[in-house]
Amino acid sequence: MFAALFARNSLRTQIALLFGALVAATAVLVALGFGEWIQRDSQREAGRALQLIASNAARTLADGLHERAVQTRVLAAAEPVWRKGLESPEVQGMLMRVQAGQQHTAWVGMADTQGKVRAATKGLLVGQSVAARPWFQKGLEGPFVGDVHKALLLERLLERPPGAEPARFVDFSAPVRVDGRLVGVVGMHGSWEWTGEVIESLVASDAARAGLEVFVFDRAGDLIYAPRERMQTLAQAGQRAAALDPANGRAQVVDWLDGERALSARVQLPARDGVSDLGWQVVARQPIAQAYARSAGVLPVALLVGLAAAGVAALLSWLLARRLSEDLQTLARAASNVNAGAHEAIIPLLGSSREVFKLSSAMAHMTERMLQANDDMEEQVRLRTQQLERANQELDRQARTDALTGLLNRRGFEAQIGFALALAARNLQPMSVVTFDIDHFKRINDSQGHAVGDAVLQRLARLLPQHLRASDIVARVGGEEFVALLPNTDTAGAMKVAQTLLDAVAAAPDPDVGQITLSAGVASLRNLQDTRAALLQRSDEALYAAKQAGRNRVCMTP
Repeated sequence: MFAALFARNSLRTQIALLFGALVAATAVLVALGFGEWIQRDSQREAGRALQLIASNAARTLADGLHERAVQTRVLAAAEPVWRKGLESPEVQGMLMRVQAGQQHTAWVGMADTQGKVRAATKGLLVGQSVAARPWFQKGLEGPFVGDVHKALLLERLLERPPGAEPARFVDFSAPVRVDGRLVGVVGMHGSWEWTGEVIESLVASDAARAGLEVFVFDRAGDLIYAPRERMQTLAQAGQRAAALDPANGRAQVVDWLDGERALSARVQLPARDGVSDLGWQVVARQPIAQAYARSAGVLPVALLVGLAAAGVAALLSWLLARRLSEDLQTLARAASNVNAGAHEAIIPLLGSSREVFKLSSAMAHMTERMLQANDDMEEQVRLRTQQLERANQELDRQARTDALTGLLNRRGFEAQIGFALALAARNLQPMSVVTFDIDHFKRINDSQGHAVGDAVLQRLARLLPQHLRASDIVARVGGEEFVALLPNTDTAGAMKVAQTLLDAVAAAPDPDVGQITLSAGVASLRNLQDTRAALLQRSDEALYAAKQAGRNRVCMTP
């Protein structure tokens, strides 16, 4: 009966019916298959987004730990400051500057080799013993980064807002040596609030509404960070990282001990070095309903599109299919460009269908947020690197400069004389060194006090350069001992310069102690093989001869 009824229709109708049935069946199957593909891809994308958030947080936390560990080692290496004494104002000032320049630094202090705190920010724990603390014990052996722990000695001393959680710290320490001798350990307590700030800066502003949460577990798998309302619940339930280990390093659905079924991604903090690698693990999660919200309605919509397409002519179906395919290819190419890191790569907004537009819009917005988060992270790394470079430059300048007079110290002078020796040898030019010493300077310190003695040294440091050339270099290399480097100057010229300096000092009475005199020793470059040590030794010998001959005179080595 059906065949007879079908045979009564025209060929065009039969073709239309047959093609319509074929298109209907094909459209439904294709729509279902296509919807399933989009749904799975959307779910994978949600997993990749969680993986990216966890990876960014892990990298930023690792960078922060490494940066503070490096800063502690740089602080420990400030030997010129430590040489002034562990309780000196210079040490206290340096510790305060470090705390002021590093946000979320709760305490910075210096303990001697017996564990007694000698200097600290705001004077906290000064005079108390930290010998039993791990950061001190490990810091005696070398640079150390300690895992997060509750505050012990500082808990009652730190100012905390009402209702705040107990203070927790991450410890950083390094040994301090002066002239190769261990004098103590410098320690820094980083506030655990830093972790929450880092994580909040990396997730979108609507993360709470989307149910997105980030957790941190330690090397043993214990929970050490969670959003405030989750920490107590998960800790009491015994939540551990081992239960969240996703297969093949991808995000997967996990049943948490707080009753939440969530898509979860776990990332190990990358090891920047052996010291700052604490083995932390970052886990990002999002409830299934919200993580897969974008893919929940894909299949019904795809089926409706397939049924509607069944009534459309074959040509229109083919044209629409071709256009849809082209749009998907455009999205795929754009996504590949973004994945490859192409400059200014974007996801275009496509309108061949409502689903494609929603997909392209969602991908475009997600890509924009990912790129912005990456740019923000790179900018933070750049700024931290610049700060570290400036700190290193300042420490290098302090290491080469005499703090009292502002002249070069012995270390800075030795670098200059080495350069001058090489230049004199290359240009076959003479070079001389004049070593000065204030006569009877010990009497000034003993009778007038060290403050007056320091003032005498400072005035002399201002007077000496006034009688030297711009190319000459003067430095303070000892208590009352100064040395002048005279490029392109032979012995006779150096003797004349030295005598001029002695006369100028004698002719300018000091307002505190009256007339002061100098003794000077002159040594000149003998040959191209002459060394820095030999030149300075001959200059010292000539100075000794001037002292023995009655002081207030210039002597030279033969």
